[in-house]
Amino acid sequence: MTRRHWKTLEETTVFEAAPYLRISREVVELPGGQVVDDFYQVHLRPFVAVVPMTPDGRVLILEQYKHGPRKVSITFPGGFVDPGEEAETAGRRELMEETGYRAGAMIPLGSYVDNGNQRGCEGSYFLALECEKVAEADPGDLEEMEVSFARPETLDAALGTERFAITHMAAA
Repeated sequence: MTRRHWKTLEETTVFEAAPYLRISREVVELPGGQVVDDFYQVHLRPFVAVVPMTPDGRVLILEQYKHGPRKVSITFPGGFVDPGEEAETAGRRELMEETGYRAGAMIPLGSYVDNGNQRGCEGSYFLALECEKVAEADPGDLEEMEVSFARPETLDAALGTERFAITHMAAA
């Protein structure tokens, strides 16, 4: 099977709330020549998520309220990647801000778009090894979170339950 890309003929921004959200309408041509006049794209800021592991094999987790699912959920340190910032740098920064922990090695787990057709946002995921507490947490924003620890098998058992309410965190 020959795979061919769609061709974007035109793109118009129909809504923008910079720097967080932009919605665009594209005119696209499909490989067979059909033209779609109203293919919408959602552009959200890129983010990073870090799964931090301590030297004794525990996973550092955050339990916090997230307004999207409207509940307290297991999350991992993470947040927006600033313009011009490398994803790993953002991951190290977010880990320090939200937990006060510093990572040894940061192992990239990949970068993924969260919606196959409408885009959404791109997330970069990392496994952080040898994490050690070196400072007090200072998230400095609207987030209130509780830092705790879990064994990997405990987190695996929580998948598919209400303890994980965010796709990105379950994927991490």
